[in-house]
Amino acid sequence: MTWLYWLFSYGVGNFLTAYFVGKMYGVNLQQERSKNLGARNAGSVIGKAAFMWTFFGDALKGVLVVTVGYFWHLEQWVIMAGACFVILGHLYPIWLKFNGGKGVATFIGVGLALSPSLFSMMIVGTAIVLGITRSLTLGMLGGFVFYIGAIVLTGHLQLYIPILVAIMCMLLKHSSNIKESLRRRK
Repeated sequence: MTWLYWLFSYGVGNFLTAYFVGKMYGVNLQQERSKNLGARNAGSVIGKAAFMWTFFGDALKGVLVVTVGYFWHLEQWVIMAGACFVILGHLYPIWLKFNGGKGVATFIGVGLALSPSLFSMMIVGTAIVLGITRSLTLGMLGGFVFYIGAIVLTGHLQLYIPILVAIMCMLLKHSSNIKESLRRRK
């Protein structure tokens, strides 16, 4: 059952909402602006409705995988790994030659489904750093720092290792945005 759940999780992650939203509007988002299949690019190329559809579709993937894990009464570490796999499926979808989105919306869905109270620290960190820097990318980094700090304070760091792996992969996908945001701050 564990392997089936993990394959299911990765498969769900492979559903790139932006790809299908773009097709609905007759736009190939892989050829527009950032060329990223995420809500931000969908919104900047197509508009607010495309942003919202993409964001909620990608967040729902994270919620779905965690909810199915709980429904199947899987152990918490198995669900954590499934949460990692849904994010990795979004970042590296096999059918798009491992070139997907950046994972933020899917991570938000995962975080809220796993523990809304713990995820609230992500929101707090993002808001504080965003308020100081006026950079959404740097705000996200601040959110990750607060979120990881909250995980450490729970004493369940080992359980959350798959989520930390997913965060590291997301940061790799965001590396050019992070470098650009830091360069602007100088």
